[in-house]
Amino acid sequence: MDIFYWPTLNILLWGFLSVFLQTQQQASSSAIIAIIMGALILWMLFNRAQQDISIHFLEDVWNRNLLNLFVSPLTTTEYVFSFIILSVFKIVVVGGVMTVLTLLLYHFNIFSFGIALVPFILNLLFFGWTVGLLIMTLIMRWGTDAQILAFSFAFLLQPFSAVFYPVSVLPKALQFISYLFPSTYVFEGMRAVIATGAISPHLMIQSLIGNILYLALAIMVFHHVFKKVLEQGLLTKLE
Repeated sequence: MDIFYWPTLNILLWGFLSVFLQTQQQASSSAIIAIIMGALILWMLFNRAQQDISIHFLEDVWNRNLLNLFVSPLTTTEYVFSFIILSVFKIVVVGGVMTVLTLLLYHFNIFSFGIALVPFILNLLFFGWTVGLLIMTLIMRWGTDAQILAFSFAFLLQPFSAVFYPVSVLPKALQFISYLFPSTYVFEGMRAVIATGAISPHLMIQSLIGNILYLALAIMVFHHVFKKVLEQGLLTKLE
């Protein structure tokens, strides 16, 4: 991870951002700040949503609390939804803190773009929860050896989700990979809202379709793996 993963991701992310900024020499500083600060706020919300699923599950593992939970009448659906409910409260607080800080320090108010950003933010949160559910599933199957994914997997998506720059900056091969993720359409839609003040319906719909497909996949994988984990007694070994 230290030798290959993080150096490669950082070079890709900041390299593509540098290429993008070189093409924006005629753009105003306020427009560049809006793009970067808006992307940063949305990315932090996505990362928060993903980690609120996977890390909260890990906390139950670390506290040896899984058996206590699953011998109770609690269903797996209720268990996952409890993470989502808690995540919503945390995201509201985190979003509020970031909004106040960016307003005070940089005079940037993400709410100045109105409700046009709301559908994209909701899509991004749903994708974050879906990724968190997939990571939780991997940890459940392969144990704490896979816990590093809870802290690092989201950053693997960052260079390919075109968070701070448009997809057009990426090489053609990476553009194809980029369009596989609903998050890409969210950040492209965010830049469209900042540039025009209007929502882009086709980007929102593409993100929604991607979210539905990934969520369906995540649910099927989770139920299949959870069944295997119970059959093989891996839940006790996980603790």
